[in-house]
Amino acid sequence: MSAKGRKVSGRGETMAANYAFGPLEDDIIIKHRLLTRTTTTRGEPPLKKLQKKFTSFVVEVEKDEDNYGECEKLSRAFLQELSTFEIPLLKSKAVVGANVREKDNFNELKDEINRQILQAQTDIEELKKQLEESKIERKHKEECEAIRKLIAMQPPRSETQKIITELETEIAALEAENTASSRMLELRRKQFSLLLHVVEELQTTLEEDQKYLIEEMRIAAEEQKNGLEDANGGSEAMVVD
Repeated sequence: MSAKGRKVSGRGETMAANYAFGPLEDDIIIKHRLLTRTTTTRGEPPLKKLQKKFTSFVVEVEKDEDNYGECEKLSRAFLQELSTFEIPLLKSKAVVGANVREKDNFNELKDEINRQILQAQTDIEELKKQLEESKIERKHKEECEAIRKLIAMQPPRSETQKIITELETEIAALEAENTASSRMLELRRKQFSLLLHVVEELQTTLEEDQKYLIEEMRIAAEEQKNGLEDANGGSEAMVVD
């Protein structure tokens, strides 16, 4: 029941429960085992077997007995085990050499691919520039073609010059007419100013004549009044006498 609970609780806890070492420590241990060949999947590790053969041979050699046959036997067994142990080393060395060569080839291939990538990027940039230049050149050609069509639609130069001459003649006539109109307008303005001045003088003269007539009429009325008063005064004097 606890094992099931440990598995359900999470992946990290399951990994911690199943493995005593982390991934980095596992890599170090595996590398050490491959280098020393102290472990194997089946049977006794080769290095331990070689160590035992060598130990047995040394122990037998150090004995003071007459055991040359046994020593030779153990020596052959040790050398055979040494050869057996050396074969995987040679294979590993060959594999390492092949891996080194493969790595060098890979690095060369990588450098070549990087060089090709850089060259391709340079080519792409150059092609982009050429494309932009082609677009600009095409645009200029289209503009020139449009201008050429517009020029082709225009009348000949002689006809255009004739039209220009006619327009200049018409403009000159209009300017002369405008000048004459301006002069006539200036004359009319002066005449109108003179007329206004005469009207003002006439109005002033009429106002003065009117004042004079009114004054004459007033004087005549006063004289007539004075004459009547004198006549009435003489009649009263005669009645008293």
